[in-house]
Amino acid sequence: MATGSSTRDYYEILGVARDASASEIKAAYRKLAVRWHPDKNPGDAQAEERFKEAAEAYAALSDAEQRARYDRFGREGAGGFGAGGFDPTIFADFSDILGDLFGFGNAFGGGRRGGPQPGADLRYDLEIDFEEAAFGATRTIEFSRLETCGRCAGSGAAEGKSPQTCSTCGGVGQVRFSQGFFTVARPCPRCRGEGRVIDDPCADCRGAGRVERSRELEVRIPAGVDAGARLRLSGEGEHGRRGGRRGDLYVILRVAPHERFRREGPHVLSQVEISYPQAVLGAEIEIPTLHGSEKLVVPPGTRPGQLFKLKGQGIERLGGRGRGDQVVEVELHIPKASELGEEARTLLARLAEIDGDEVRDERGVLERVKELFGG
Repeated sequence: MATGSSTRDYYEILGVARDASASEIKAAYRKLAVRWHPDKNPGDAQAEERFKEAAEAYAALSDAEQRARYDRFGREGAGGFGAGGFDPTIFADFSDILGDLFGFGNAFGGGRRGGPQPGADLRYDLEIDFEEAAFGATRTIEFSRLETCGRCAGSGAAEGKSPQTCSTCGGVGQVRFSQGFFTVARPCPRCRGEGRVIDDPCADCRGAGRVERSRELEVRIPAGVDAGARLRLSGEGEHGRRGGRRGDLYVILRVAPHERFRREGPHVLSQVEISYPQAVLGAEIEIPTLHGSEKLVVPPGTRPGQLFKLKGQGIERLGGRGRGDQVVEVELHIPKASELGEEARTLLARLAEIDGDEVRDERGVLERVKELFGG
């Protein structure tokens, strides 16, 4: 049975140069496999041939020794897949490339599933105050995780018992069968891919080897963290199975908003209101910061929206590289007429008269007459 690859050069098939790296060859094959995979092209004989052709080329060029023989002697030196027809067993090496592209999982082979399996990583969302993010803190969190069963030490079997090798798959955890031109593997139906069976399960974990437990843990929050920061606590995730390593716990931080301050990186933003006389004549005012009150000199002629910097009054940079600054935006406070005393109203009216500005005096006529005659 001849294939389309019987005469074409393997490098030409994959579309790579003869000096292509192993990663370039792998990427080229993956691209072709996705394009020509039979599951994406059902009933298309040409696509099937292209898929076989790319697989054969990759099988020859992905192995350093076979590639060297091919470069020197051609097809016969690389094993001559083309001369004797397509060999489906070459798919056993492709699980890292095609394994999950089309839902095959370990369909192209793989190791025993009965060995150690790592525990899953866990996520914990923690909301902290603005000040805790700025200065750091220690918080205690409570979470649940799967831990190795203490009664059976993770074996899943009752006391004095032990798991038995699955007789259906021989402990491999998989059964193989032919599917078209593939030799595929599926999890063993008897042991469900475990490679072993438990006839007398542990009373605590019911054969799972792990039980769910609630844990408390102290989390140290470094100064200067921001919203979205991820703290990794190594080995605090779920316990592995059959001696597998523990997963990690990732604490994702959310920072509650502050009533007075906002943040941009290590810098703090705030606003302060000043009066019209302070804006015109200048003033020295107290500004609240995360580190206490600081004096700010407002120069004469300050306009609304003007920004001032208080150096070093921001947030500690991660790694102890100093603090950011606090940026203060000035807003002009305009009081309502009802908030003004009589003297203030009179002075403002006099100022408007001096400047030639027309204003509306909402006081009653009787009050203005009394003022006119000194009554």
